[in-house]
Amino acid sequence: MKIEKRKNLRFDSKAAYVPPDEATKAVTPPIVIASSFQYDSDIFQRILDGERKDVNIYGRCGNPSEYQFEDQMMVIEGADACLATASGMAAISITLLGLLKSGDHIVCDWTTYSSTHEMLDHRLTDYNIETTFVDTASSAEIEAAIRPNTKVIYFETIANPSMKVAPIAPIVKIAHDRGIVVVCDNTFASPYVMRPLDFGVDIVVESATKFIGGHSDVIGGAICMKSDLLPDDFLEQIRWNTMVKLGAPLAPFNAWMLGRGIQTLSVRLERACRSAAALADYFENHPSVKQVWYPGLEVCSLLKLKTAMKRLRCLIILSLAASPPVLVGSEQLLKFRH
Repeated sequence: MKIEKRKNLRFDSKAAYVPPDEATKAVTPPIVIASSFQYDSDIFQRILDGERKDVNIYGRCGNPSEYQFEDQMMVIEGADACLATASGMAAISITLLGLLKSGDHIVCDWTTYSSTHEMLDHRLTDYNIETTFVDTASSAEIEAAIRPNTKVIYFETIANPSMKVAPIAPIVKIAHDRGIVVVCDNTFASPYVMRPLDFGVDIVVESATKFIGGHSDVIGGAICMKSDLLPDDFLEQIRWNTMVKLGAPLAPFNAWMLGRGIQTLSVRLERACRSAAALADYFENHPSVKQVWYPGLEVCSLLKLKTAMKRLRCLIILSLAASPPVLVGSEQLLKFRH
């Protein structure tokens, strides 16, 4: 089944179905672990002429197992293109370094993954790329922060770690009215819960290590794109001019593991969301818990976005008495003294 036809399936089927391997007809994709591929002058010329995934020369430049994972991510994200990376931070770094140059400016939400914030606030400044941090729930703050050299607005669908939910449509409108690219980290939602590309976001980055892998045994990332502002081959451009140069490709075995994780994504996230809802309801009034951060509770300020994120709730944060806040995921166990 071709990718375009797979995109018309329901999400559960999109995630579960992987086409048989063309060469062997195996229903489970083989793992291509080769670091190098035999090629002649004709294949090399095809590379120079712009072909990328139809021919292979070296594992850092691309690998069939990696391409299989990219195809799966394209289908479940509703993307036109995907680039697999060695980690979620690799996806973020490659995206931003591919989009920006010295003198450019970013508007970013105050609440992002700590390594993202540190990269924007401490590392990109070394290359004369500045970031203004705002509350992206406020259109006025975003508009006030935009400069003539602003090239990217960056936020997280569900913020790590505060569980803040971003109002995607207003952010996209503000950005696109000014020709600014919108980049969204969708890790805490996953494509099962939210697909930001459907709402006009240009690029979605995912730490596939989390919900997509799902078993705490693999690290990887993905950059997914559907944009009228960027060239159709933008991700292939940054594969070669940024990712290959930084040396951050996804390993073949990791690609296979993540592809396997996608096939159970719907089943796992449906249960995770249901469990998180039950836990949030229980702990909201628990005497040992000072506060629960959970997007599904009525006290959350952006609850109206539940119409867009119908399966919003998959993680909660608990602030315990006399303890720092604790992120509760699929494999954490909390014990309370009764």
